[in-house]
Amino acid sequence: MNQEELLRQVAFGDREAFHQLYLETNRSVYSFILSILKNPQDAEEVLQETYLKIWTSAGSYKPQGKPLAWMFTIARNLCYMKFRDQKRMADVGLDELSGEETGEPCAELEHMTDAMVLKAALEILKEDERQIVLLHASAGLKHREVAAGLGLPLATVLSKYNRAMKKMQNYLREGE
Repeated sequence: MNQEELLRQVAFGDREAFHQLYLETNRSVYSFILSILKNPQDAEEVLQETYLKIWTSAGSYKPQGKPLAWMFTIARNLCYMKFRDQKRMADVGLDELSGEETGEPCAELEHMTDAMVLKAALEILKEDERQIVLLHASAGLKHREVAAGLGLPLATVLSKYNRAMKKMQNYLREGE
């Protein structure tokens, strides 16, 4: 069954067709989302939202022989919504972030600053280095698990991780 037929079946609530569609397309959709968001955690979240939207909106798909393009459009729109939400959170006023009694910045402001510095440090890394660092440090995977997940030798993952950490340390030292 082709993807267009699978989408047609999904529109009728066919869970098996949805599962098959997911298996055929999730890697492409995830890669597309990651290329926009450049953050694996956000990409995973938007991937889930994308397939939820596909499940609920399959009936509105107009057969044109391009179901993956339709799915990418949904994913792209959800990525842009994510950017808007992140911008809105970053635009919180300084008055709201200062302690009312002391007038000193609260922990939330410090946390946002730390997050922005870390994001900037991650941006200097190559994509594969960033993936390895985030999978190990953020997702909590062991280096062996990262290597297996990315299909790389353990020695390669270890060297890329160490190189990436040195780059980030140098970047953070320069900023002091």
